[in-house]
Amino acid sequence: MDVTPAKKQAPAKAAPKKMGRSRQWVLVTYSLIAVAALVFHFVSRLKLLQIPTSWTNFINRFSLAIFFAFLALAITTLIELIVVRKSHTKGIRYNLVRLMRFLGVLLVSFVAVSFLFANWYTAAVSLGLISLILGFALQTPISSLIGWFYIVFRTPYKVGDRIQIEEFTGDVVEIGYLDTTLWEFHGDYLSNDLPSGRLIRFPNSLALNSAVFNYSWKKFPYIWNEIPFHIAYESDLSFVERTLKEVTKSILGENMAENVKRLKELIEQTPVDELEIKEYPFVTFRINANTWVEASVTYLVEPKRAASIRTSIIKAAVPALLKEPDKVMFPKSNSR
Repeated sequence: MDVTPAKKQAPAKAAPKKMGRSRQWVLVTYSLIAVAALVFHFVSRLKLLQIPTSWTNFINRFSLAIFFAFLALAITTLIELIVVRKSHTKGIRYNLVRLMRFLGVLLVSFVAVSFLFANWYTAAVSLGLISLILGFALQTPISSLIGWFYIVFRTPYKVGDRIQIEEFTGDVVEIGYLDTTLWEFHGDYLSNDLPSGRLIRFPNSLALNSAVFNYSWKKFPYIWNEIPFHIAYESDLSFVERTLKEVTKSILGENMAENVKRLKELIEQTPVDELEIKEYPFVTFRINANTWVEASVTYLVEPKRAASIRTSIIKAAVPALLKEPDKVMFPKSNSR
């Protein structure tokens, strides 16, 4: 499906700006609450307010807890704003923002526990006991949370990547603290690489136990694809090879040759020294069991454009081959 870049790029650029403005107001609110709590704490310490003595200790601790809690939220929000402005990669920006928010929740929880228990040793022991009890009761969610840390720091995939994990295949649209959401493509009702319209959610712990196939590697975001054409034995194989190469190059452009060169350079940096990368695009032949020759054209393509590019090549290659009926004969016409 062809979409003009201008219509798609504008919302992508506007989204971080809109989120940045809303988080700026959140930062101002957190900062004002923190300052107000600190001022109230000093006012109560100076006994400028008529507060009963029995309530003084509680109010002092409560005001300090509010101050440190909203100070922590303000700091994490400030870091989040810096990440949104400086990071240009959507997936990395998403992971860092979620990490900052998680750290903010941890800091607020620590402040709350410290407020409930005046003794630091008692607070630490109580927090340890609570964690131990929750660890037994919530093993699966905790495993998924650990899986989230693994996804954030090891990045087997990020938002926007096209991945396959076990039987799930799709584009990553959200990485939560406990699960990942995919926008499925292919699926049970489609035979091509188009979105099926279904969302798939799976626990993050699956990334710790299963192989992840990522089709959106940042260093080389392309995959090899091939299209088979069935022709008769009497066909001119050299003409077929030349025609399929020319059609494929005209559809994908000459820039793909540079991508093949990049792939060769990447392979040279690895211990693999016997892998042969043929010139782009290339055509191979093999004998089919149904007594015809199968000519397959292999080329590089972006994963999300595989279906549309395959359709374009077929629509251009078939008429080009049919123009020379003396050189290219198809099995059906050969049987007459």
